[in-house]
Amino acid sequence: MSQSDNKLGLMSLTALVVGSIIGAGVFALPQNMAAVASPLAVMIGWAISGGGMIFLALTFQQLCVNKPEISTGVFGYAKAGFGDLIGFFSAWGYWLSAVVANVSFLVIIFSTLGLFFDTPQQVIFGDGTTWISIALSSLFVWGMYFLLLRGVQTAALINLLTTVAKLIPIFVLVVATIIAFKWEIFTLNFSHVAGDPSVSLMTQVKETMLITVWVFIGIEGAVILSTRARVRKDVGRATVIGLLLTLVLYVLISLMSMGVISTKELAHMQNPSAAKVLESIIGPAGLYIVGIGLIISVCGAYLSWTMLAIETPYTAAKDKMFPAIFSKTNKVGTPTFTLLLSSLIIQAILLAVNVMDGGYDNLLNISSEMILVPYLLVGAFALKQGRLDSIPVMAMFGGIATVYGIWLLYASGLHHLLSASLLYFPGLICYAVAKRQLGQSWFVGGNRLIVLFLGVITCMAVWVLFKL
Repeated sequence: MSQSDNKLGLMSLTALVVGSIIGAGVFALPQNMAAVASPLAVMIGWAISGGGMIFLALTFQQLCVNKPEISTGVFGYAKAGFGDLIGFFSAWGYWLSAVVANVSFLVIIFSTLGLFFDTPQQVIFGDGTTWISIALSSLFVWGMYFLLLRGVQTAALINLLTTVAKLIPIFVLVVATIIAFKWEIFTLNFSHVAGDPSVSLMTQVKETMLITVWVFIGIEGAVILSTRARVRKDVGRATVIGLLLTLVLYVLISLMSMGVISTKELAHMQNPSAAKVLESIIGPAGLYIVGIGLIISVCGAYLSWTMLAIETPYTAAKDKMFPAIFSKTNKVGTPTFTLLLSSLIIQAILLAVNVMDGGYDNLLNISSEMILVPYLLVGAFALKQGRLDSIPVMAMFGGIATVYGIWLLYASGLHHLLSASLLYFPGLICYAVAKRQLGQSWFVGGNRLIVLFLGVITCMAVWVLFKL
């Protein structure tokens, strides 16, 4: 297959967006939301996040139409608007977010298998971080590695099939919860977290933010692969269509579940909590429907996110922001070095979560936090460029997306911001190597202030997080 044949149409791009967005998160939503927020706070949280993400999607669409010369996706906008180093950090953060997301997918796959095979006397898969889970996850990682070596088009076809397959159990879950919904259960703890009146409504709403960001990560999937689209306009269309479909499903699943089982019970369920919700409605079959659906869903999401993970450093290297070796491809256009390095990092994190006892929720927070900066920069660029080019619609969408991005950083909290800085700082080595290959100095001008600021934040992070 030639590289010219390795192009994606509207259906494949939309499936990529839906496949990237809908992964493990949708099946953990009932417990994740109930653990931190009441039904009222969840409704407010979805209104903020849904609205913010709609404007972010519209911002992507506007940029695809009005700035077609920028073909390097999320970080291309950051570079065009704010310089090489900011563009690099956007690419670096996005890449690490995708890699960590893939680890979380593997963890929840085997946590789900634990629902089927573990017993109180014998824990095989546990929470997805036992040695057996890690060993089988590793086989999965390298199986996907060899699949993706065959080319993006092959992976996109499989992703399309898994996207269709995983929507079936999700629709079953939605219909079942709507039918079983009881208003008296939904309003039992309407404004209190699992009956705890001490947690304010604002705190509850803030606590939902990283969860809602997590389940929406992937909205930019078509944009990242825009250079592989047959028709440029399909990129924006796929982004909006994919977002609206997933938004409706997410709102229904999280809210309807709270009308089937009380938030107090939901908050203490093992994930994937959606399996337990459906089991309570239709019996043991519900556990298997959601369990099988989750495994299909996460396998597809893993494939989508690996495609995004390898595409980001590849296109960044072509744009001279990453070292040249990241742009090396095989005969079907797969970035071989980037794929290998991403797989090795996933493997290393898998081993780390076993040793350090990290779980799905921790990985969720790290992945969500790393992608907040790239999202914010997209909105800021659209705002800036819309004003410079006198395109009011793009400036308006970008302005709202920027405000949303700032709100997310605030809502995520100091602890998560400091954790993210520890992962951004090592990227400077990669950036310095890329600039050296071009014969350019990187520690110049405004870059000095950016690096010094990041250095101060990183030192604060080390001090606060490790209590040195």
